[in-house]
Amino acid sequence: MSTEAKSVVEVSASELQGPGVVFCPNPKMALWSNHPRVFIDVATTGEGWCPYCGTHYRLKAGEKVSAHH
Repeated sequence: MSTEAKSVVEVSASELQGPGVVFCPNPKMALWSNHPRVFIDVATTGEGWCPYCGTHYRLKAGEKVSAHH
C-alpha cells in the first residue's frame, strides 16, 4: 500500500469534532468518492490519513487544539 496521499486537506482547530478529530469523507468531497465514515485523530500529532481513500488531513500552520469542551 502506498503512503502517498491523494490529496491534502488542511483544517483549522475550530473545524475539529469531539476530541480533536475530523471525519472522512468530508462534506466537500464528491459523492462518487464516498466510503464508510471514519474519524481521524489530528489533534495528537497534527495530521492523519484516511485508511480508505488516502486523504491526508493536517492542522493548518500555527493552529492549536484547545482542551476546552
